[in-house]
Parts: sequence; C-alpha cells; structure tokens
Amino acid sequence: MGLDWRGVLYGFARPILFRFDPERIHRLTIRLLGGAGAHPTGRAMAALAGGVQRGGGAPVRLLGLRFRNRIGVGAGFDKDALALAGWAALGLGFVEVGTVTPSRQPGNPRPRLYRLPADGALINRMGFNNAGAAALARRVMLARRSLPPGFVVGVNIGRAKGTEPAGAIADYLACHRLVAPVADYLAINVSSPNTPGLRDLQAVDLLSDLLARLDAAGAARGARPPLFVKLAPDLEPGPFDAVVTALLDTPAAGLILANTTTARSALRSAAGLAAERGGLSGDPLRARMLGAVERARQLAGPRLVIIASGGISSADATRDALDAGADLVQLWTGLVYRGPGLIGEAVRASA
Repeated sequence: MGLDWRGVLYGFARPILFRFDPERIHRLTIRLLGGAGAHPTGRAMAALAGGVQRGGGAPVRLLGLRFRNRIGVGAGFDKDALALAGWAALGLGFVEVGTVTPSRQPGNPRPRLYRLPADGALINRMGFNNAGAAALARRVMLARRSLPPGFVVGVNIGRAKGTEPAGAIADYLACHRLVAPVADYLAINVSSPNTPGLRDLQAVDLLSDLLARLDAAGAARGARPPLFVKLAPDLEPGPFDAVVTALLDTPAAGLILANTTTARSALRSAAGLAAERGGLSGDPLRARMLGAVERARQLAGPRLVIIASGGISSADATRDALDAGADLVQLWTGLVYRGPGLIGEAVRASA
C-alpha cells in the first residue's frame, strides 16, 4: 500500500491546530466545511481530502433508506447542521446532526472540551449547546436541494438542561414536531453524561413510554422517521440486556452504541486532565463499544439496526465494528486525530 499523502499532510497540520483551544478549532472547522460545501471548488477539494472514490462507496439499504456507504459522522460534531453539503462532499454516507433541544441553549461554561493526545481521546462537557430545533430544521430543509442521492441526514434530539425530569417527554415531543418532517431518522439521546438526570431515561419503563409517545406523535402528523436510541457505554450488563430486550417490543428501529463514558480507567494522560468532568470519547471507548455492539446483536438479532459509535480511528477499527454486528459506523474523535483521510479509509474498509 502506498503512502497516504492525506495522513502525511494532516500529520504536519495537527501539531499547529493543537496549539489552539479545541472548541475554537472545532468551530473553525465547521465554518470552513460549511463554506466548502457551498461552492463547486470547495466541494471538489473536500472530496479530495476525504479520499472516497467517485460514487461514494458501496451502498446499503436499511429501514427503507439508501445509504451510499456505511460511514457517517456522529452527533455533536455539527450540532446545528451548518455543514451538510460539506460532509456529503467529504464522501460520507450519512451525518447525524444535533443534539438539538426545543429552544436555543448555550450549554455549559467554558472551557468544556479537552484533548487527551496520549490516549487518542477527548473529554467534553458541552451540555447540548445548540441553536434550537426550529433553526436546525430550517437548515436541513434548505440543504436538501444540494445533497447527493444516498446521503442520509439523521437528527439527534434531547432534553433541555433546565427542564425538570417530569417535563422530559414534552421536550422530546417538541423536538420531534419540529425536526421529524425533515429528518431521515431520529436519534433519541437518553445517555449524555452532561445533562443532569438524562441517563435516568434509560430505565425500561420510561424509555418504552417515550418511544411510544414519539411514535404516536409521528403517526398522527404523518412524519414518522425511524427511531434510534443512543445508549451509554456505562450500563452494567444486566440493565443493558434489559433495555435492549425491551426495545424489541417498542417502535425503536435501531440502536446507537455508544455515547461517551464517565469511566477513566487506564488513561495515559496527565491525571489532572484525565479527571476533567464530562464524557470521554475516542480510542479508550473502543473496547466498550465493541462489546456492546456484539451483545446487542446477540440479543436483538436482525430486529434492530445498530450504529457503532466510539473509538473508530482506523480501517481495522471499522472492520472490527462491522464484524461485531454493526450495520453502520460513525466517526467523531478519530477525525480530530487522523483528519478527513480517515473517511476514505473507513469507507474502503466497510465495502
């Protein structure tokens, strides 16, 4: 195999980028990608950077949706759907935008995003900072006309930070009303560690009720995109099995495994940095993700579509996730450490 010039170039750029605040670089990345997607020259340059062959890889049909390939980017990277055409130009098969809440919220105080280069990881405590569901729905709707065939847009929805637990379902229903008409699928985020009490919604009774209410609302309005549930990697085996098994009797169409973890075992980064509050993503999450995917596939069989999310930073990690039983794979932290060339590498590994 020849030398990957994309990886070489990003290897030179990364030390410079890592001198700056990670959230600042993240915002700049989304702004540049959004600009690139708006112009033919920018889209051509993005396609070159992503390294996906013309045509977008091997297509797959799931839940009535045609994905041009199995590789996407996970929620949280483009919370407000600012760069949809740019993501498509990079060669991805799908993107999941959000997490979005009913109204705009600023998220947690800064700093709230940390790099752990020694571990190939990030810690974030962003807190669902976003411009609100109505703004996101409008952007997705307007972007549709410029997106290529087979590029799927999922929307991840969540509860506002200030909402009391008793009002959580109302928040999800409000998001559903606004974004379901423009989403190819919806991801129900009940697993972020950065919104107090959110993970309580992983309880079987609460989650089943939430999914039934969302499905009924979609049926009543004629906007019924498939529902995915995003679970935490920190569930113990018993509760995990109970949740996955219960989902088989709900309107859920799929699982996203997994969200960020609160665990901090065996990290090589400095103790103070590793102890920052928030969710850990990246390479340390891979083993937990693979175990969760494999177990979920054993329990669910073909009934649920499974998206592997967490620790995908190479072709081998992509193949491992698919071999464990995933149907689709999401990138996130791997893009920070490997650059856009990871997309082409993952797409080739998934074909």
